Amino acid sequence: FLPQVDSANAGRVLASDAAVFLKKSGLTDLVLGKIWDLADTDGKGILNKQEFFVALRLVACAQNGLDVSLNSLNLPVPPPRFTDTSSPLLLSETASSDLPWAVKLEDKVKYDAIFDSLNPVNGLLSGDKVKPVLLNSKLPVGILGRVWELSDIDRDGMLDRDEFAVAMFLVYCALEKEPVPMSLPAALVPPSKRKPLSVPGTMPLIPSSTSTKEPHQSLPPVGILAAKTPLTQ
Repeated sequence: FLPQVDSANAGRVLASDAAVFLKKSGLTDLVLGKIWDLADTDGKGILNKQEFFVALRLVACAQNGLDVSLNSLNLPVPPPRFTDTSSPLLLSETASSDLPWAVKLEDKVKYDAIFDSLNPVNGLLSGDKVKPVLLNSKLPVGILGRVWELSDIDRDGMLDRDEFAVAMFLVYCALEKEPVPMSLPAALVPPSKRKPLSVPGTMPLIPSSTSTKEPHQSLPPVGILAAKTPLTQ
């Protein structure tokens, strides 16, 4: 990975070059900022080779649902994944489109039944309709916010049938004490959504409150869930 961001071959990586490269991991700006802070130990805005490898390792940890912390560096994780088709080392769109979908057919039938019971409009469910189902799981609001963020793949503030199946899959994983990943694994992206996507990390985590969009689009995922939590208990 190093030659891609160290074009001058100086054995170090500037913050600006690293930011462009790390964005391709699909992680949110918040997570990438934390990774940079941990890797840039002397706070100079430059990573040496060793620090860059620490950053890559932390990206891999985040992509596999582990804590972004120095304690995670010794844990076994697969190599980090970056959406860049120019290198044979990196996960390409064609490779990911051939992966079988992680949601099994028998589970999809169950998720579709729940989806239909929530009265979708034009094949879509708003955050307000999905919220009670998510809260029903009794999972922490922070986890549910991440589930919403990962499952709303096209970022329209609504879930279609396939996106809802992703949300249910992640909820059931969390209930089985499996960590919810920081970015959506390629195998979980529905086949219907497997075309060149914008990198989620480029989206603002919490849209501006001055947005002129519809209210359901300007609400942050966690806000959707947290607003009425006490009423459900």
